Amino acid sequence: MSITEIRMLPWNLWWRQVQGILRLELKRNLFARRALWVYLLALAPVFFALMRSALVRPGRWTVQTDFNIFAGMFQIYYLRLGIFFGCVGVFSQLIRGEFLARTLHYYLLAPVRREVLLVAKYVTGVVVCAGLFSASVVLAFAGLGMHLGAAWNDFLLRGPGTAQMGSYLLVTLLACLGYGAVFLAAGLLVRNPMIPAAVLMVWESGNALLPGMLKKLSVIFYLKSLCPVDVPEKGPMALIAVAADPIPPYVAVPGLVLLSALLVAIAARKARGLEVNYVE
Repeated sequence: MSITEIRMLPWNLWWRQVQGILRLELKRNLFARRALWVYLLALAPVFFALMRSALVRPGRWTVQTDFNIFAGMFQIYYLRLGIFFGCVGVFSQLIRGEFLARTLHYYLLAPVRREVLLVAKYVTGVVVCAGLFSASVVLAFAGLGMHLGAAWNDFLLRGPGTAQMGSYLLVTLLACLGYGAVFLAAGLLVRNPMIPAAVLMVWESGNALLPGMLKKLSVIFYLKSLCPVDVPEKGPMALIAVAADPIPPYVAVPGLVLLSALLVAIAARKARGLEVNYVE
C-alpha cells in the first residue's frame, strides 16, 4: 500500500468509532459485577501499605527499607500476580466474554470494521487495567512510608521518590500493554484462553531459571529491567537462578510496544473472519 493510499483511508471515521466504542465499553467494564475481583487485586497492596504504615512502630524502619519493600512488592505481587491476572480477567473476556454472553453479534451487525472494533476493545482494556493498577501503585507507594512522616515526604518530593514512582507507572503501563495484547489475542485464537494464561504464567514465573537467550522471550524480563530498584533472588532460587544482563530502557520500551502492536495486529487479522455461532 502506497503512502497516498494510506492517507486516503478514513482515519477520522475510525477514530470516532474507536472513541464511541471506548465510551460504551468503559461503562460496561468499569461498573460490571464481574470486574469486582480486578478491583480487589488492585486494592490489595494499597490496603497492605496503609495497614503496615499504621501498625509499624516509629523509628523501626528507614526510607531505604521501605522503598526496598515496595520494590519487592511491585515485582512479586504487581507484575507476577496482580497485573497478570487483572489482564487475564479483562482482556480475555473482551471478545470471548461477549461470545459467551451472546451479545457479540450486536457489534458485528454495526457498520464498524472488525479491526476497528478489536482495537477499540484493546484500548478499553488498557485504560481499565492501567488506570486501576497505576492508581494502586501511586497510593501504595505513597502510603507505605507514611509512618516516616517528614522523611518520607522529603523522599517523595525532593528525593528520588517521584522518579521511582514514574518508573513504576511506566512499567505498569507496559505490563498492561504487553499482557493485554497476549490475552486479547488468546481470546480470539483459542476457545479457552485460560490454557495459554496458565502456560504463560509458568513461563513467566520460571524466568529466573531460564538461560540468557530464553529469558528474552518473556515479558517479565523486560519489565524487570525497567524497574528502578533491583530485587535479587533469595533462598533456594538464588542458587539455581541464571544471571543475565538487564535490557537497556531504549531497547526494552520500544521492544514491548512493538510486541504489543504485533500481537494486536495478529488479533485484528484474525478478527476479519470472526463469525458468531452460539450453537458451539
